[in-house]
Amino acid sequence: MTAELVRGQNHPLSVARLEIRVSASHPVVAGATLADADGRIPGAEWVAHPASPRVPGLEVSRQAAAGHRLAVDLDALPEAAHRVNVLLALPSGGSGPVSFGAMAAPFLAVTGTDGVEIASYTVTDLDAESAVVALELYRRQGAWKVRAVGQGYAGGLTAMLHDQGLSGAAELAASIDEAVAQGVARAVSAPPAQRAGGGTGALRTAPAGGAAADGRDAGAAAPAGPAAGQGPGTGGSGAGAAAPQPPAGSGPVSYRHPGRSTSTPPEPAPAAPPAEPGQPSRPVAGDATGWSMEERLYNQVWGMFEDLARTTAAYRSAVDFAESRLEQELDRVLSDPRTRVGPAADAAREEARAKQAQLVEQARSVLDRDLAQLVAEAEVVEHALPAAFARWDSPVWQGYQVPLERPLALRLGDLHLPERRDLRIPMLVRLPLQRGLWVDSGRAQGGPEAGLLDSAEMRRLAVDCAVAHAVRLLAVHPVGDYAVHVIDPAGAAGAALAPLLEQGALREPPAAGAQGVSEVLARLTRRVDLVQMAVRSGAVESLPPDLDTGEHLLIVNDFPHGFDDRAVTQLRYLADEGPSVGVHLMMVADREDARAYGPVLDPLWRSLLRITPVPDDHLADPWVGHAWTYEPSLVPVGSDVVRQVLWQVGQARKAYGI
Repeated sequence: MTAELVRGQNHPLSVARLEIRVSASHPVVAGATLADADGRIPGAEWVAHPASPRVPGLEVSRQAAAGHRLAVDLDALPEAAHRVNVLLALPSGGSGPVSFGAMAAPFLAVTGTDGVEIASYTVTDLDAESAVVALELYRRQGAWKVRAVGQGYAGGLTAMLHDQGLSGAAELAASIDEAVAQGVARAVSAPPAQRAGGGTGALRTAPAGGAAADGRDAGAAAPAGPAAGQGPGTGGSGAGAAAPQPPAGSGPVSYRHPGRSTSTPPEPAPAAPPAEPGQPSRPVAGDATGWSMEERLYNQVWGMFEDLARTTAAYRSAVDFAESRLEQELDRVLSDPRTRVGPAADAAREEARAKQAQLVEQARSVLDRDLAQLVAEAEVVEHALPAAFARWDSPVWQGYQVPLERPLALRLGDLHLPERRDLRIPMLVRLPLQRGLWVDSGRAQGGPEAGLLDSAEMRRLAVDCAVAHAVRLLAVHPVGDYAVHVIDPAGAAGAALAPLLEQGALREPPAAGAQGVSEVLARLTRRVDLVQMAVRSGAVESLPPDLDTGEHLLIVNDFPHGFDDRAVTQLRYLADEGPSVGVHLMMVADREDARAYGPVLDPLWRSLLRITPVPDDHLADPWVGHAWTYEPSLVPVGSDVVRQVLWQVGQARKAYGI
């Protein structure tokens, strides 16, 4: 899996022979320098640049181009080389942009010789800089790592080389400019604009500032979204070419994910209202890319999730860096017996702690700035969300009408991080569901209510949570396109299921006892078998006329009570094969109750998206390593919105004769 780095973050390198790929929207000069353990360049012979593209272990391009491939062989580097700095600079005297702030953020990917990406980095938050140290490969305790640096220089190549301790920096910069000017006719033109469809969010106009500043994005993880399921939306994306950005002077820099692409929407997104002088632009709902407002809002929610993940990761990385630097400086003070004690030692310690506090404060100020923008955007977006994306307390449910088509996604709850608990990002999953849901009725592990609720209360809340999700699924699908079945062997969920029965949302009463469990599972298993065979053989028209081809949701309460070995096997089959043919599973269960089955049920739990009836920080994010706190989408206490929605669904069913 590619590590999508933020500024200051590092990642280990597992291979010695590497390729560093650079993508930019305009031709740039790419080079690399070798530095000693102190980070200084001993001489010009340790710099690879267009006039001298090869040094031991390094080879770079001979001209300015929009795309570069730099070859690195870590084993072939000089013994005294402890760092490799990857440099980017804008050609001087040309017709292109004069600063990185006027062009798309450059994108770099570190790959093996087989082309498999190891790490990537989008160099954001650049303004007046015309040269930048983008990446650093460094040796630590015999192992090599890559770090995202993103340090820009308004003084160009000269200032950058001088900062690395190179004597004669101005002369070398002049020779590089001359070599680039001679090869400008051969420079590769900018690649055609690619169409991006990732979310756009709050961090659109944030200027550079602070150790933790960073912009937009990547997935989910992407994320891939949180590991036990999906993030605020499903799917993720890998790194790719640099994202298309507005040309110089046309507006703020976009932070769309460089690897995500969709078709260009037929209509432009709503324009943000003009901002006050010196203030960031005011957020507007639906300013992401998409063919419809629903798709724009979905992408915007994704963008907000990615913004929050990245800016928090940058802040945490900056804090870790400050702590590491403090430890190193204190170690240097204590390592010399002559400075270990006394006024000089005390002053050195105080200075080190002051630097650490300053770095943390600077990082926190950047984080607070970014979070404030996200809070403002979340407030605007929340009020514009359609019913499928909205909270149960949203006014949109008061004007609910049965839809004519299935929505793009469904809200299962909210996600937030401890840095700003009141900033909640909707957790959206794409429809149709690609995996079942598991509402965990066991004891909460990491949320604020962990250990405060007894087993009976957790089971009651879990059933209420499952019913709320089932009602939402019924409400967002067209009439007759969604059916709900319930297995409740002991009849423990009768009170929670009463609204579904009263309004006719359940076609039959909940199945009870071993016989009821067997009949429902056999019927749904048969449906999955028949539809799969018909689809594979291309004979869908030959399905039995009484077979309901709509989507089905099976709610199983208090598993494993009432299940024998055959029923357990059928349940696992439905969990694995059902989603592909429109049969979805929602388990309400405590995993501890199923321990008697041993490891045979482990694949079942892993195949389901675990959600909880109370806030819990169980969703792990492999994208940047966050543990997200999940809060379920529950009906407010005393609200009758569920019965109102079910009444509307029931009336529509009657009108259609269902």
